[in-house]
Amino acid sequence: MAEAYIVEAVRTPVGRRRGGLAAVHPADLGAHVLTALVERSSIDPAAVEDVVFGCLDTVGPQAGDIARTCWLAAGLPEEVPGVTVDRQCGSSQQAVHFAAQGVLSGTQDLVVAGGVQNMSQVPIAFASRQAAEPLGLTEGPFAGSSGWRARYGRAPVSQFHGAELIARKWGISRRAMEEFALTSHRRAVRAADEGRFEKEIVPYGDMTADEGPRRDTTLELMAALKPVLDGGTITAACSSQVSDGAAALLLASERAVRDHGLTPRARVHHLSVRGEDPIRMLTAPIPATAHALKKTGMSIDDMDLVEINEAFAPVVLAWLQETGADPERVNANGGAIALGHPLGATGARLMTTLLHELERTGGRFGLQTMCEGGGQANVTVIERL
Repeated sequence: MAEAYIVEAVRTPVGRRRGGLAAVHPADLGAHVLTALVERSSIDPAAVEDVVFGCLDTVGPQAGDIARTCWLAAGLPEEVPGVTVDRQCGSSQQAVHFAAQGVLSGTQDLVVAGGVQNMSQVPIAFASRQAAEPLGLTEGPFAGSSGWRARYGRAPVSQFHGAELIARKWGISRRAMEEFALTSHRRAVRAADEGRFEKEIVPYGDMTADEGPRRDTTLELMAALKPVLDGGTITAACSSQVSDGAAALLLASERAVRDHGLTPRARVHHLSVRGEDPIRMLTAPIPATAHALKKTGMSIDDMDLVEINEAFAPVVLAWLQETGADPERVNANGGAIALGHPLGATGARLMTTLLHELERTGGRFGLQTMCEGGGQANVTVIERL
């Protein structure tokens, strides 16, 4: 049976909106991690068969197949192609899946997967507005569809609305969400202070660490914030941070490992993706995790570590209720509430952190999942070697 191995994984620090990476062109952000990936793995870049990058809101500096642009901006061989993937927040996790599937199929031996997003330059949903306005279109991507309206009515298609629905359905209080958010910041600060991120981060100039974690945040400060939606409970404190960043991984076949003298660090044990209610939107990690565990014959207790994207606090809290996972094994170094969520890069960032933390702790299996627009979720299980 063919295997897909992870050989290397790197990321930039994650920058805050209008922070240290705000002025960096997305192609240069992506080029930065690609250059580091090539240098650290000592591969001949001409041997790479494809570059699969996640990115969404692909307008302006992120348009024109940013995967290809990042590779070329890094000064790497022109004969290597690139393709850009959009599965919303899961775009670069899906990029890892496509790269691994190319290797597992036997049609490719050496593939780069990753993602990039500069939300300071291209705000979320900016792309759809930019594309629609010159055409005189005022409705969003769903509202104008008679088929969508017949199936889902005029219910709001909003991540904040979805997060509120989850909090209500699972009985998650605002206080519980704020306590979870505070834990995320404290874990991220601890990880940074203990140097846990040093091996995975490729500094960008003087920027050597993630800008998001807040040392001085408190439950009292969080309680003073107004909810985003009238009558709701979700505040900015319980939400992922708007961010900038990039991450990349090198996946290889057994033949590539042998021919290029590479050292595999993990193997891809499982890949899957599932869908759920697109109005509630953010709950798909729950059935997706159940599906993955059933397919693999494993239990959640077999997972030494879990990375689940903290798009909003209730996403993870509902998932914890349903799976019974040990909270101490979940987002051990904090999540997107503290570290940020550069949309197209987050999937690869999570995988990079998961690999390095498995190595640091000596764990064997790690599971990654994240909620995605349209009510979707990818699940990846890797085994440290």
